[in-house]
Amino acid sequence: MTTTTIRERQGLGMLLLRLLYFFLVGLWLSGIWAAIAWVLCVTIIGLPLGLWMLNRLPQITTLQPETRDLVITATGETYVRDVPQHNFIIRALYFFAIGWWFSAIWMSLAWALSASIIGLPISFWMFNRVPAIITLQRS
Repeated sequence: MTTTTIRERQGLGMLLLRLLYFFLVGLWLSGIWAAIAWVLCVTIIGLPLGLWMLNRLPQITTLQPETRDLVITATGETYVRDVPQHNFIIRALYFFAIGWWFSAIWMSLAWALSASIIGLPISFWMFNRVPAIITLQRS
């Protein structure tokens, strides 16, 4: 039985508009957004909202489209493929031991790199990895 996988991007894809947004809004908004999200993550009560905000950091920074994999089976059944995640206990232990403090350093460095033309591609790559840095989330 064959299946077809389609990578679907939802959101704005125009590079010029995304670049303009980044320089006018995304650069300063991403710093505020990341700081608020990180503080929420450190307060255990705000953790779900903080993680939700960090997962959307690439969209806030550059309007990067959200991607998902649609799988179509030979019978015509369509479903969204979820990425298998690490065990919850391992992710929680990682967050409490490393993720909360290392993510602050990571996001600060990414934001600092975004202020220079040379560091911009590296900062975008780093912002995309924030959910993995804070909780080992796979995307």
